[in-house]
Amino acid sequence: MKFPLSWLREYLETDATVEQIAAKLNAIGLEVEGVEDPAVKLSGFRVARVLTAAKHPQADKLQVLTVDMGEGAPLQVVCGAPNARAGLVGVLGLPGAVVPANGMALKVAAVRGVESNGMMCSTRELELGEDHEGIIELPSDAPIGVPFAQYHGADPVIEVAITPNRPDCMGVYGIARDLAAAGLGTLKPVERLELPGTFACPVEIRTDDPEGCPAFYGRVIKGVKNGPSPQWLQDRLKAAGQRPISALVDATNYLMLVHGRPAHAYDLANLNGAVVARRARDGETVLALNEKTYTLDAEMTVIADDSGVHDIAGIMGGKYSGCSGETTDILLEIAYFDPERIARTGRKLNLTSDARSRFERGIDPNFLDQGLAHLTQLIQTLCGGEASDVVRAGTAPTTPKTVHFTPALVKKLGGVRVEPGEQKRILESLGFSVVGEATNWEESWAVTVPGWRPDVDAAPDIVEEVVRIHGLDKVASVALPRAEGVARPTATPVQKLERRMRRAAAARGLHEAVTWSFLPEAEADAFADGNGGLWMLSNPISEDMKAMRPSLLPGLLMAAKRNLDRGASSLRLFELGRRYLRGEGGASDERLTLGVVLAGEKVSRGWATGKAALFDAYDAKAEAAALLAEAGAPVEKLQVMGEAGSQFHPGQSATLRLGPKNVLARFGMLHPAIAKRFDIDGPVAMAEIYLDAISGRKGAVTFARSHYAPPALQAITRDYAFLVPLDLPAGDLVRVVQGADKANIVAARLFDDFRGHGVPEGQKSLALEITLQPLEKSYKEEDLKAITEKVTVAAAKLGAVLRS
Repeated sequence: MKFPLSWLREYLETDATVEQIAAKLNAIGLEVEGVEDPAVKLSGFRVARVLTAAKHPQADKLQVLTVDMGEGAPLQVVCGAPNARAGLVGVLGLPGAVVPANGMALKVAAVRGVESNGMMCSTRELELGEDHEGIIELPSDAPIGVPFAQYHGADPVIEVAITPNRPDCMGVYGIARDLAAAGLGTLKPVERLELPGTFACPVEIRTDDPEGCPAFYGRVIKGVKNGPSPQWLQDRLKAAGQRPISALVDATNYLMLVHGRPAHAYDLANLNGAVVARRARDGETVLALNEKTYTLDAEMTVIADDSGVHDIAGIMGGKYSGCSGETTDILLEIAYFDPERIARTGRKLNLTSDARSRFERGIDPNFLDQGLAHLTQLIQTLCGGEASDVVRAGTAPTTPKTVHFTPALVKKLGGVRVEPGEQKRILESLGFSVVGEATNWEESWAVTVPGWRPDVDAAPDIVEEVVRIHGLDKVASVALPRAEGVARPTATPVQKLERRMRRAAAARGLHEAVTWSFLPEAEADAFADGNGGLWMLSNPISEDMKAMRPSLLPGLLMAAKRNLDRGASSLRLFELGRRYLRGEGGASDERLTLGVVLAGEKVSRGWATGKAALFDAYDAKAEAAALLAEAGAPVEKLQVMGEAGSQFHPGQSATLRLGPKNVLARFGMLHPAIAKRFDIDGPVAMAEIYLDAISGRKGAVTFARSHYAPPALQAITRDYAFLVPLDLPAGDLVRVVQGADKANIVAARLFDDFRGHGVPEGQKSLALEITLQPLEKSYKEEDLKAITEKVTVAAAKLGAVLRS
């Protein structure tokens, strides 16, 4: 919301400076985003009179002027404006001044061999308008030598960020009300107008959608003369960021900027039959003022006549019903629209406007009649005309809300002591009606909420109003109470897991990446197999952020691509976050996941290692296993199985499972087709760990380490070599052997894989080292033979034969 200081002072009687006003606005919760003082931009520009104008000796379109500054000797200035002449009073930019339109610093310079001591300026160059046909012409009695900012009456412009819960401050009058309540002046009351019509309204006005448009008021004004607005109105609209269009349109915008009340003026000649607020029909279209055609549905409210839709109600008018320079008769419309309906329609159509931003926040339903009267008066002042009677279709929801409030709540909830009398003064100055004694802290007040404050629903909202006007800076900083002793942990098990996994990944040399949760549709679709389809955003920020990620890997691959393109030779990236899947019935499903991407060189070339070594599938498997172990998964029990997904190389990938169905991770090399789609050269290893699939550890949670009690007896090792089928995974044999005698075997590892002389064709020799841990007594020979028997029997189930 932008407004000039003079506009604010039209409704707020105050001597406060712009700095004081800005400080007070910040103090009461209306954040000032900036203050623009045109006087600063216009410093160095003076009112000056042209004494003589002679043709430039070296250029046909230039003139050499002598300019009187009101003091000292006249200055010589070269000028190319066609209206430059002797006797003209204009604006001279002196050396050192900066032209607002282009930032050019003026200086003494030679123009075609003739010295020029400044520049005579046009309206556009000083950002005072669009005229650039000639230099500014001021009245002949303008004081020569006076700074132009002083003569022009440069007005500081304040820009305020209005939060969504404050629709009352979407107009200058609402901001003036807040400042008056905060003690920065006196609010001038809004004049109540009674403007009866002189003839019956010739147009039928009705609302056929009482839910979307409870109240629809209008009247006709005949004999208006449309044209440019007066300069004062244009200046105020420009200061507020609005482009002046015509007197009729500017009048409706002026009402909106003063009172936050949008309205619309139709050219009566473009209307056919009754003007109705109704539901749109599925498939109806309307060409809006922004030159775009919108397709509507039955959930949207429109303004239409017998010919079709003219307006998207409360959001934007139609192109063909607006006013033009030939307009002589108009229909003024002012209505109350349901805020939720306006918001839903705007989101569906991806359409924003000043009217929508006000209607969806909530408009004062009590200001329909007065809003129409003020708009009528302004239009008759600017354009003349004769007004009809007012037609009122429907009824606005004007029943006031009453909140029961106790003054003691301000201290209890707000943390600051404000006397009941001061609380009552603040509320009444903001427009609330208060019934109750101003001396009793515990008495329950009946506070009636004004129509322009739809955000106030309960007693805590009243507390907020009192505290912010009293002064947020007066609320003391008080530490939160803390229990005695050691603070209790507040992190949830999931948060603890996330912290642990981040530290573990970083300790392994991986660099954390943080990518968007949204992806381009094509990249997301490449990783969507088996996940029930993609979650698509109906109103994405851009096409590149349209789909919710079904996996963390595409975002990491895009990050790897960017880094490789910029010369990175080795990438070890990980990300911890959520992937978004479609559950049963289309329900949203978020899964905690850790993704890893390894690209480029694992080991750089060197004299000791020779050529650079690249990452392979075993590197991805090692990362997945190590991180799963850190997450508490029983890595020694995991099975290596296939079906990692179509994104992985089929011969260089696998899954890690706890049982045949519970997939804890997948790893391997990126499929060449997917690498081509992501435009990545060279091999890429990657892994994805499904932390949500890891079941929690059973038993009570304890923060103390268990007592360290090493075994009393020394462990021993035994080696076994087995002949196994060539296609048998070594991990399966290790797992089976380790589980052959859980009471004695504490570890098993593969240390040799031999294929060659002495090994039958179609087989391989796998050698395992088994660690045995005696508990109560040392092993005897018969004990070791019994263990060996168990090992061989378990291995035989996989087709393994103990080598002699």
